[in-house]
Amino acid sequence: MHNIFLIGVGGFIGTILRYVLSGLIQQVIKDASFPYGTLFVNLSGCFAVGFLSYLSENYGLLPGAQRPFVFIGILGGFTTFSTFMNESMHLAMDKEALMTFLNILLHIVLGMMALWLGRLIAFKSWR
Repeated sequence: MHNIFLIGVGGFIGTILRYVLSGLIQQVIKDASFPYGTLFVNLSGCFAVGFLSYLSENYGLLPGAQRPFVFIGILGGFTTFSTFMNESMHLAMDKEALMTFLNILLHIVLGMMALWLGRLIAFKSWR
């Protein structure tokens, strides 16, 4: 029960961070035709997962209950895959085929690259 509570608290933190950061990015870019805030949150979330998972797997960072708190709670609440899918669906429903494809492609390809980069930087920094 303790883990469930910690994951819930982490989810609360991650969700608030997502809301604030995504809105801030979208406001700064001032372009409502593409969900830049969601893209930024997803890529930074992928980077964080890559970076922290490497350190956890290789250096024992985030032992015990800290790991689900961070990965499932904070980062699970922070990353916005369902929001990304919903925004992609709305682009498709608005018959914005190019923007739909671009949104999906950028999230998936850049997300994998951000995750890899996080792992690489952790590897280079802590070896």
